[in-house]
Amino acid sequence: DGDTPAVAALNAMLAQARALAARETFFHWWTAFPTVWRYGSEADGGFDAVIGNPPWDLLQMQEVEWFAERKPEIAMQARAADRKALIAREEKRKTPLWAEFVVASLRSDQEQRVVRESEDFPLLAEGRSNLAKLFVERSVALARPNGMIALLTPSGIAADKGASEFFRSITSPQAMDLLGDERTRLAALYDFENRGNPGGSYFPDVDSRFKFCAFIFGGSQRRFNAARCAFFLHSLTELRNPDRVLELSAADFTRVNPNTGAAPIFRTRRDAELTTRIYAANPVLVRHELLKGRVVAEEKIWPVHFQQGMFNMTSDSEQFITRSELEKNGWKASKLNRWQRTVEGKKEEAVPLYEGKMVQMYDHRAADVVVNSANLHRAAQQESIPDGVKQAFDRLPASQYWVKTSALKPGDDRWVVAFKDVTAPTNMRTMIASILPTHCVGNTLPLLVSDDTDYSASAACVLLANLASFALDFVARQKVQGQHLNWFIVEQLPMIAPARFDAPLASLRRGASTGSARTADEKTIASFIGAEVLALTYTAHDMAPFARDMGYVDAKGNVLPPFVWDAEDRAHRMARLDAVFMKLYGLSEDDSRYVLSTFPIVQRQDEAAYGRYRTRDLILGYMRSLAAGTLSHDNLDDRA
Repeated sequence: DGDTPAVAALNAMLAQARALAARETFFHWWTAFPTVWRYGSEADGGFDAVIGNPPWDLLQMQEVEWFAERKPEIAMQARAADRKALIAREEKRKTPLWAEFVVASLRSDQEQRVVRESEDFPLLAEGRSNLAKLFVERSVALARPNGMIALLTPSGIAADKGASEFFRSITSPQAMDLLGDERTRLAALYDFENRGNPGGSYFPDVDSRFKFCAFIFGGSQRRFNAARCAFFLHSLTELRNPDRVLELSAADFTRVNPNTGAAPIFRTRRDAELTTRIYAANPVLVRHELLKGRVVAEEKIWPVHFQQGMFNMTSDSEQFITRSELEKNGWKASKLNRWQRTVEGKKEEAVPLYEGKMVQMYDHRAADVVVNSANLHRAAQQESIPDGVKQAFDRLPASQYWVKTSALKPGDDRWVVAFKDVTAPTNMRTMIASILPTHCVGNTLPLLVSDDTDYSASAACVLLANLASFALDFVARQKVQGQHLNWFIVEQLPMIAPARFDAPLASLRRGASTGSARTADEKTIASFIGAEVLALTYTAHDMAPFARDMGYVDAKGNVLPPFVWDAEDRAHRMARLDAVFMKLYGLSEDDSRYVLSTFPIVQRQDEAAYGRYRTRDLILGYMRSLAAGTLSHDNLDDRA
């Protein structure tokens, strides 16, 4: 009966489905190419080769970009909460823009639901859905078992955590359930930067720092003895250079990235040799034990855990207060960059919110934050604080926002080790870490929080110095494909085992064993590092709690004054630390010279300022002092 409510509802659904299909122009491979697949007893079928350049767009709707094309006033709001308020105003007025926004948001949500719930993309639908990843997994279904797949995709396909299970499925024999076959399905991975091409960027509409790759692999039954890999290419001619193209086995991927099996990004054969040697001699920060792709246990070399910055710069923005709002609402500036006011007899306090842009190596007050509302994507920019200005112990960085202390948890006002999330392997430095005076940080500053209730300041110094070393940064640059130093990358970095720091500093002499016993009055490597890190870190009054925990007090137990900011002195202290870690990582002077040559921006800045690569010369010079046994606390500032 065509007049029943059920039939009417079905007809309405069919009409809606037809309209949706017409609007979206759905494509079905199996009906479009029916002769490619064989059914019945031979259900394997598929294309001999799948070749393409799939779109690289995110499925997730980008609010800023969407409104920038339609109503820039909304897109230009630096604080997400202010943007939400303007969108709510559109909703209240029932404007055409609001109606269009609802449709676009609904479409985005529906697309993501289909991707996650259809079971067509079991390995690459995690996280923020990228069309390129979905096309990669679709290509696997389209290729015959002995076929080939060749795609141009963002390089994250070989390095991102969300792609790790898929990548491991084509590189790891265990993941392929072929324990007797140690070969890999990966044929080649050629990684390019979107710049350096003689004709300009390969893709002019894409950021020049973006990296993409030619990703070539076999179907479910296709195997190769090794994969041909090259990274940071600028032109096809570089593929003729035998030093740039490496052959990596399945074991090579898991050796350097034991948790994810991601591709290391070696630029040269020497990069590969040095990195694999470092990994062979040192444990990773956190090693996972996997069972069917799931983490069932983990082994930590340092008793710390990762903690995302406590405030998300987008979703928590309603808790952020600007300086102008503080001044307007009766707040008064107080000590240590804080603000206070009294409301109905109750005292309130607001503390600065630290962001990654405010921090540099061993420096929690590297830059002020200034806001340019005309910049849609990066309204907040850093403005470096000059060295001379930082000689004042009370000169603290101007933050973009403050947060009420009522929003913090007990202990959040304590110092903590943090590292910058936003980075790149082509930046001046990739791993940038520091000690901050508070846990009140945004999500661009991940924290390494102690698992122990009694957080040893001296242990934090050693951990920080390890993270900040050129030797470790050299390895980190072999891991980062995009613009983020994600935790899954950090936990796979090779660290010096804590027990090694208990050895005497003299054990780093030429021919001495790092396990040498020490006399009662002999300085350990840990104490040497602690003194240097204290002097580099305690340069302002807000770091006094850290100095107290380091025992930097007078006879009466009062914290001594901070160390005066001295750029020359700091360069020598950091060079001494780097010399120690070059030795600890087992790098020779020639190895260290090469490692330092892979930081070209550091070299260019030194040559512009001093006429030579001074950072390299200082580090190598202190390595010679260590080898000769002449580097000790005797030639350091005696306050340290």
